[in-house]
Amino acid sequence: MTISEDTFLKNMGIRIRQLREKKEFSQEYLANICDIPKNQIGRIERAEINTTIKTIVKIANALEIEPKELFNFKS
Repeated sequence: MTISEDTFLKNMGIRIRQLREKKEFSQEYLANICDIPKNQIGRIERAEINTTIKTIVKIANALEIEPKELFNFKS
């Protein structure tokens, strides 16, 4: 089974938003914990950018999950 890069980024963004909202974190709060610009969280969630692995790890750590959980979605 294959998945397009755009679909993967969109699904990952949706997953990050779901996990962030489950923790009741605002985009700004998550960005502060991760030490990244607030608009970057929004751009990741909207699949506007292809973020780095370092940022993925920062987000996972802030959400207190394993990085692989950010990729736990149906394509």
